[in-house]
Amino acid sequence: MDWKLELVVVPVSDVDRAKAFYIEQAGFGLDVDHSAGEDFRIVQLTPPGSACSITLMRNTGAAGSLSGLHLVVPDIGAARAELVTRGADVSEVYHFGERGQTPGPDPERRDYNSFLSFSDPDGNGWLVQEVRRAP
Repeated sequence: MDWKLELVVVPVSDVDRAKAFYIEQAGFGLDVDHSAGEDFRIVQLTPPGSACSITLMRNTGAAGSLSGLHLVVPDIGAARAELVTRGADVSEVYHFGERGQTPGPDPERRDYNSFLSFSDPDGNGWLVQEVRRAP
């Protein structure tokens, strides 16, 4: 039996502000924006090429409580350049070596060891990780 993670709920304080960030700065695609009454709204977005989406949920008590959400890309430098072009506030690329977190991509460009990070307007934290899988 396959078990597929297809949706992660991201708690935010302002759904419209978060929606604009994820579309305009993070480059996610809008799948659904549906309201049913004043208290029910679903905004579902998907990162380009991903099989897993996020749903923005207004929850002021938990807004910004997620961290370590990972996006995987084949080229960390190109991913950073795209986010910067979109106006996102992103970290420099870094990797982990013998002395812990070190500036720059992994010197050997090994998979799973080059990262950058960014946060949405509420502080939900994302990591972008380079994995250069063979086609």
